Amino acid sequence: MIPTRRAVLRGAAVAAAVPLVGGISAGSALASAPASAASAHGHDATGLGPNVLVFEPSMGDAAIQARVDAVFATQQSNQFGTERYALAFKPGTYHVDINVGFYTHVLGLGDSPDDVVIKGHVTVDAQWLEGNGTQNFWRAAENLSIEPPDGLERWAVAQAGPMRRVHVKGNMTLWPSPPGNQWSSGGFLADSVVDGQVESGSQQQWLSRNDTFGSWTGANWNMVFVGVQGAPAQSFPTPPYTTVDRTPVVREKPFLTVDRHGSYQVFVPALRRHSTGTTWAQGRAKGRSIPLSGFHVARPGDSAATLNQALARGKHLLVTPGVYRVSAPLRVTRPGTVVLGLGLATLQSTHGDTVLEVADVSGVTVAGVLFEAASAHTPVLLRVGHGTSRLRHTADPTALFDVYARIGGALPGGAGVSVQVDSNDVICDNLWLWRADHGLDGSVGWSVNPAETGILVNGDHVTAYALAVEHYQKYEVLWKGNHGSTYFFQNEHPYDVPTQSAWAHGATRGYAAYKVADHVTDHHAWGLGSYCFFNLSADIYTDRAYEVPDTRGVVFTDLMTVCLNGAGGGGILHCINDTGDPVQNGFGTFNMKSYANGTGTV
Repeated sequence: MIPTRRAVLRGAAVAAAVPLVGGISAGSALASAPASAASAHGHDATGLGPNVLVFEPSMGDAAIQARVDAVFATQQSNQFGTERYALAFKPGTYHVDINVGFYTHVLGLGDSPDDVVIKGHVTVDAQWLEGNGTQNFWRAAENLSIEPPDGLERWAVAQAGPMRRVHVKGNMTLWPSPPGNQWSSGGFLADSVVDGQVESGSQQQWLSRNDTFGSWTGANWNMVFVGVQGAPAQSFPTPPYTTVDRTPVVREKPFLTVDRHGSYQVFVPALRRHSTGTTWAQGRAKGRSIPLSGFHVARPGDSAATLNQALARGKHLLVTPGVYRVSAPLRVTRPGTVVLGLGLATLQSTHGDTVLEVADVSGVTVAGVLFEAASAHTPVLLRVGHGTSRLRHTADPTALFDVYARIGGALPGGAGVSVQVDSNDVICDNLWLWRADHGLDGSVGWSVNPAETGILVNGDHVTAYALAVEHYQKYEVLWKGNHGSTYFFQNEHPYDVPTQSAWAHGATRGYAAYKVADHVTDHHAWGLGSYCFFNLSADIYTDRAYEVPDTRGVVFTDLMTVCLNGAGGGGILHCINDTGDPVQNGFGTFNMKSYANGTGTV
């Protein structure tokens, strides 16, 4: 089958999907659950807010199932709604099936994934969009074990749909069930064990990091494995497997736990170097626990002043599910601060200010947060550090986990740079930075949701795993720091370019998706894909997808381009710099095994 990117599928799908947003209100859907299900909520007895639903086995499987189903009924097609939920399971065994919709975060509360056993499915499918999984964004599952009765776990996601720290006791598939077109588009699996086989099916691109698999089958455009036990051998482009034996430096995302006395903590895993496999399969993970008393438990309605006062008092932030309108920058200045979002918590820039500013200090965590432009122009949504610095954080780097940016889609807005990294040694682990290509009426258009650059990296020794940046109007990735590394990059050029002159600089048509600045002497990247689909004009071109200095220390391994323009004109003229065949005037792909010092190998 010829793979079909969501660009081709969305055009017909969005018109059908958008009216569903808000079609069922949270109140009406959840009110329809039986009274026994409502009691499973516990009326916020945990202190974690009304949209963190905490379950324990004594509540009964039927009541829990009804409550979970009610959330899914609200969230299944609620792509641009404001409802947010975390479904949290205390240690024990549950005979339930969990369908995971938009803005739904399923998490176990044990020390080990095997402390919470779901004897059922934890499923992402795409029947809400006729089997098209390429819009299955903004959801997550973590820290539990899954025992599917039929032996098959299905997780058919696109961007911003991570699975972390999960034990699948069976096989796993990454594409939707029939009937339908059955495409999915870009996922992330980390610190997880799949006892059986992972089947990628029509999944178009994927990063697996620090996992253990019984086996893997299937490939499409770009499958990347870093520090994975049981990964297939390196074979790009036939099949397109990029396999890196060890993960150079990483720590895992912090997670919420509860002890037998009912006290909550956040566990922060320790830094690992040159690692393979999970943190937990051979025993308790290394790291530190922070009691909930060390956090300000943020709830929608908290002002920027309230959150900054908590940070100034030395508190961490646990950002519970909801949408937060932030009228002034939130400032993290203390080393080791944890900002942990639950349920795809969303921070909106309402007055054109940076949403979150992290000082040039060590060991900060920002995790599980969606940053959204809610004003006409926000220069930077998230900033780490303040200008170039010689200060190193080798022993305790700042890390960004499951951090997303959205410009347009839910509401009109604009941004200059979504994420700016000025500090050194920062780890970026699963970022999706998205200038929306579809959304609610009045929220998308070349001048309606303008955004220049997804991520600007000024710091040195910055490492990115699973970097997805889409539809920005200038360089989508601009990397100015030295000694940087990227493991898996996924990109789409802007769809809505109105004219070639609107998307050009000097004599150059378009902008490279991934630009390494001319002064950089050392930069490495593995497993990169950049795609084009121009839907407003037939003859839009970009001269190249990747642009790098021709120097020995800048090396790209396993890179590709795809054109999805159907029968129309336009495309990508070179893969990297002035090297690589064009993909244009219809569907086409081009693969290159490596590029260094001006020479490409195909």
